[in-house]
Amino acid sequence: MKVAIQGIAGAFHDEAARKFFGRTTGDVHLAECETFSLLCERVDSGEADCGIMAIENTIAGSLLQNYSYLDRFRLKITGEIYLRIKMNLMALPGVGIKDLKYVFSHPIALRQCAEYLDTLRGVIVSEAEDTAESAKKISEQRIADTAAVAGEEAARMYGLEILAAGIETVKQNYTRFIALSKNPEAVADADKASLSFGLRHQPGALAEVLSIFAGRGVNLTKIQSIPILGQPYRYTFYVDVEWAARSDFDASIAEVLRHVVGLSVYGEYKKGELPSES
Repeated sequence: MKVAIQGIAGAFHDEAARKFFGRTTGDVHLAECETFSLLCERVDSGEADCGIMAIENTIAGSLLQNYSYLDRFRLKITGEIYLRIKMNLMALPGVGIKDLKYVFSHPIALRQCAEYLDTLRGVIVSEAEDTAESAKKISEQRIADTAAVAGEEAARMYGLEILAAGIETVKQNYTRFIALSKNPEAVADADKASLSFGLRHQPGALAEVLSIFAGRGVNLTKIQSIPILGQPYRYTFYVDVEWAARSDFDASIAEVLRHVVGLSVYGEYKKGELPSES
């Protein structure tokens, strides 16, 4: 199975792909992508069988641009996985924190470690395309005054030493990744769905929709509003819902259709579970 990820081997997307698919498909072959847009393009074109894409983090919040890719490419969500994210400061062997002039990593990773990075006086913090790519660059170019922020696997893979472990600001740091496919098979035991819809511009429109889900016992686990381009102060609402009985979800969708504008179902799948703390 060829899986498109944002980043390279050793990145958190790599770990998520192997954990999600490796249980049933054996080896996972990566299609490494510099951007999330390219990740979706490769799945859409068939160059990759499927993709794994981060959608939200408990510290940095939602990756809003990735919601737009769901609309643009019309890929289907086939599952999800949560990773406990542990960030580490790493550099070439023999380099100490006092030797550092620069730190770089993916902007989301830097946001997750902002408090720690603020303590590195005189060190310039810069954004890069990927966590693991940052580690690889230091290793290949033998950059002695620079550290990367990345996962433990990146340090092992690219021969770096961890100078400070677990530097994320909040230790309950999780990223939710979604699995994407162009032509997925139906998930027989699905108990979660991701949807989007617009609303008529009238009082109580959102409350009315939410009450329909609540009345059927369908649990709303996330709601995200994103502005509609070209329509000032109008929004698309992205929601995740879970259910115990499939019939409750089906009935709620049938009713919701009468109250929203442009309902889209991005996928019906098995909900993931937060990993145990370690």
